[in-house]
Amino acid sequence: MTADRLESLVSFHPFTRLNKLLEGIQPGGGNAPLLLHIGEPQFAPPAFVAEAIAEAAAGWGKYPPTAGTESFRAAAKAWLDRRYALPPSMLDPAKHILPVSGTREALFQIALSAVAAGLPKGKTKVLMGNPFYHSYAGAAAVAGGEPMFLAADRRHGFLPALEGIDDAVLRETALVYLCSPANPQGAVASLDYLKRWLEAARRHDFVLAADECYAELYFGAPPAGALEAARELGGATDHLLVFHSLSKRSSAPGLRSGFIAGDAALIARQAQLINYGGVATPLPILAAATRLWQDEAHVVENREKYRRNFDLAQEILGPLFGDVRPAGGFFLWLEVGDGERAAVELWRQAAIKVLPGGYMARGDKSGRNPGAAFIRVALVQEPDETAAALRRMARVLEGLMSDAGKRGAAAAAGR
Repeated sequence: MTADRLESLVSFHPFTRLNKLLEGIQPGGGNAPLLLHIGEPQFAPPAFVAEAIAEAAAGWGKYPPTAGTESFRAAAKAWLDRRYALPPSMLDPAKHILPVSGTREALFQIALSAVAAGLPKGKTKVLMGNPFYHSYAGAAAVAGGEPMFLAADRRHGFLPALEGIDDAVLRETALVYLCSPANPQGAVASLDYLKRWLEAARRHDFVLAADECYAELYFGAPPAGALEAARELGGATDHLLVFHSLSKRSSAPGLRSGFIAGDAALIARQAQLINYGGVATPLPILAAATRLWQDEAHVVENREKYRRNFDLAQEILGPLFGDVRPAGGFFLWLEVGDGERAAVELWRQAAIKVLPGGYMARGDKSGRNPGAAFIRVALVQEPDETAAALRRMARVLEGLMSDAGKRGAAAAAGR
């Protein structure tokens, strides 16, 4: 990777850009600062997490195996089978499931392996929606691949469309990232949509990385999963890896615990990456994670809190924006006209930090950034605190949108 490319990685990181944007601006309004720019759940994880870690404390004195424990893999398989109605014979927990210390890290590592495997075949492209989770683009660049951004705006249902991509591009593709529910827009992919992408991966020989870290945060029917698509297509898992995390599902981001599942050859390759330069999940963490995958009660409770948060958002922000509730995830994706200006004024006037949507996207061929008019807001606080934050936001955003309307009317009158 060239020095210019490395510098671009650093300068385009969304939180680096946000820090620079807000540098020197004091949070105002007489309020305590509230950080809604990052997707870090603030609900308390179940009490049994600490208990399980304490009970397994002897494991701190051992190097953990890359493959984790048999009980962890069995719990992950049982959850996948329940959640996605998989036949019991579809996944072998010894071959098709691997614990990871942070799903972000695993999403990064899949690009390293997929691009390396694709280079001898002339496959260098890494496809992702636009907007996108920043680790996808960073991983593609570090791996020496060519990031390619697919429109995922309102016209496309906030998901990257397979239709319209030239077959020549797909033949040069090493990896495709799909995220459902999507970060930041909250769009949910249909089972048919996932099947079409998996069929394309097999037809054109690329890896489909299905980021399903928000799969348990939904407000209607449970979102379909890529393993369901594999089931519908005969049950084989080749060319597919799915990524799941306890960070969002269980409000346990500090555990840095998740797993990947799918293609046995890809699982083995990822395990070797961990063996060479990754971090295996510590045994006490695996003990706690095993219990979390076995328990559904806390997930239902979390989901209900998020539902309350979005009901509050609809009540407080709906008069300004219309329907703000996504199909899944915990982000608001609000069209405010100028995302950077809104982020500055929310910090200056209300001490609320949000992320400009343009920082999660790249300009298209015409130079249009599909996220520039938006802000991403993480509704990760308890409902009472969320309500207070939304009211602070509404006052600022109402003023900004009123000003924008006045400027637009003045410009129209001057023409």
